[in-house]
Amino acid sequence: MTPRALTLPAVILLGVGVLAGCAGTGAVQSGAGNSDSRYVAGDNSSQIIKNRKPAPQVKGTTLDGKPFDLGAQSGKVTVVNFWASWCAPCRAEAPTMEQIYQQTKGSGVQFLGVDIKDGKDNAQAFLRTFKITYPSLYDQAGQVALAFRDIPPNAVPSTLIIDRQGKVAVRIIGSVPYSRLRDLVTKVAAEK
Repeated sequence: MTPRALTLPAVILLGVGVLAGCAGTGAVQSGAGNSDSRYVAGDNSSQIIKNRKPAPQVKGTTLDGKPFDLGAQSGKVTVVNFWASWCAPCRAEAPTMEQIYQQTKGSGVQFLGVDIKDGKDNAQAFLRTFKITYPSLYDQAGQVALAFRDIPPNAVPSTLIIDRQGKVAVRIIGSVPYSRLRDLVTKVAAEK
């Protein structure tokens, strides 16, 4: 074989290897024509808020076209998860969110997804792929996250837990493992 014949397959294999490496769990994918600079990784820390402040008034339209008003959830614990289809940690934690939602919804716990900086078709495909049954607001501009000024969700994903009085009780920056989220939701739900 000539050196050129050996080089072409090597170049093809190298190209395939590079592309495959981009699809790993640390990959950040673009959506809705935005640049990748919108992704901020969290440190997976959780904070229980001692001096709780009321959650902002959040209203919007869900990805399935229904109106949603966070204020109407009064008396329930509400887990608000900020996610995007292009976010690898969001994809990793999506089954956990749905599982805990199914386990806790009978005890007065509501989940709300907030899809930010994403394309609507990609977001709807995400919900179908991960079989997410709780509502998700479509918030391409990120206005819902900005409304949480007192306790901001500073990364994607981020999760806030709102207590039965409508106050932000917990903030989690980054992805959250099943046991940690389950413990935090259970703790807030047990409050009187």
